Amino acid sequence: MANTKTTGSKAATSASKTLHSNSTGANSKTAAASALSQTSAPKKQTSSSAASAASQVLRDGRTSAQSKSAAGSALAQAKNKK
Repeated sequence: MANTKTTGSKAATSASKTLHSNSTGANSKTAAASALSQTSAPKKQTSSSAASAASQVLRDGRTSAQSKSAAGSALAQAKNKK
């Protein structure tokens, strides 16, 4: 069954701020871009490479709360590997 989740407004705002930040790393920007692209697109799903980047962002202790919010949203919309 396909994942039909979309990015909420708070996560989309966090993703936008993450993308505009000059101090944000590549993994954070990848995850944020994926989350932002799924704001109103329930048929879109996070790719495996973006999901991997989001996972690394969530595990990194130096990452901001905004980046983690966007990464969490992107990861929640990844394809299930069942």
